[in-house]
Amino acid sequence: MQLKGKGVVIFGGRTGLLGQALTRAFRLAGARPVPLSSQDCDILDPRSVELLLDRRDPDLIVNAAAYTQVDLAEEQEEMAFALNATAPPLLASLAAKRLVPFVHFSTDFVFRGTKRTPYQPYDEPDPFSVYGISKADGERGLLRFGYERTLIIRTSWLFGPGKMNFVENILTLCETRNTLTVVNDQMGSPAYTPDVAAYTLALLARDETGIHHLANSGEATWHALATQAVTLAGLDCHVEPVPTSAYPTKAVRPAYSVLDLSRFIQATGVTPRHWQQALADYVLGDLKRGSVI
Repeated sequence: MQLKGKGVVIFGGRTGLLGQALTRAFRLAGARPVPLSSQDCDILDPRSVELLLDRRDPDLIVNAAAYTQVDLAEEQEEMAFALNATAPPLLASLAAKRLVPFVHFSTDFVFRGTKRTPYQPYDEPDPFSVYGISKADGERGLLRFGYERTLIIRTSWLFGPGKMNFVENILTLCETRNTLTVVNDQMGSPAYTPDVAAYTLALLARDETGIHHLANSGEATWHALATQAVTLAGLDCHVEPVPTSAYPTKAVRPAYSVLDLSRFIQATGVTPRHWQQALADYVLGDLKRGSVI
C-alpha cells in the first residue's frame, strides 16, 4: 500500500501510547492520519463509527484502542470484553464495507506463558487473565469474520514517548527512592512504540495480512528492563530482583511471552533492532535523562 496522501483513521491515536506513535509515523510517511480518542468517537456505537467513517472516507482503518488495565479488567470484565472482543470485528466489518485495509493490535497476553521458546504468530492462544481472554476473543472474532484485508499485529511490553509506561514509571520512582523491587521471573519482548509504528508501516507497504508479531529484538525480564533504564539514566537506585510471588496482582501474567519475529522479518527484510538500543533512544533522547557516554 502506498501511504502518501492516504487518509488513515486511527482509533486510539490521540491518547494511546502506541496510537500516538502510529499517528507520527503515518504523518512522516506523507499520509493524512486522523487520530481519535474515546471522546471523539465511541467504538462501541456502530452508528457513531459509521457516521465518522462516512465523513472521513479513510483509505485505511487502524484500531489501536483497547481496554488495557490488566488488573482492573478482572473487576470490569464486561467493559474489557466490549472494547477488546466486541469492537474489533465491528470495525473490521465497516472496513470491509468500504473495501479498505484494517489493522488491529493485540497482545502477548493472549498466550499462557508455559512455553520456553518464542511464540509463533499462529500458536494457539490460551490466556489466563480477563484482559488476555478478551484480546484473544477479539482476534478470534476477526478471524471468524474473515475479511481478507485484515492485519492483526501482536505486540508486547510497550514503552515510548507520550504516555506514562513501565520504564518512565521506574525512573520516576527511582528519583525519590534508593531501592526498588522488580520481578525477574517473567520474560518477554520489550517494544519501543516508534519502532513498532515504523514496522507496522513496513508491513502495510507490502500489503501484508494475517497475524504478525512486532517488538524489538532480544528478550528481557522486567528486572533487566528496569535495571538497564536506571543505568542509562544515571540514577543512584538499586533495582532488586524478586519473584512474581513477592508481588501479587489480581491478574495472572504469563511467565514467558517472548514473541517470534521471523514472519515479519521474512515479509519485510527488516530485522528489528535490539531493545537495548531502542531503550537508549527513549531514555536519553525522548526523556532526556542521563547522558551519552
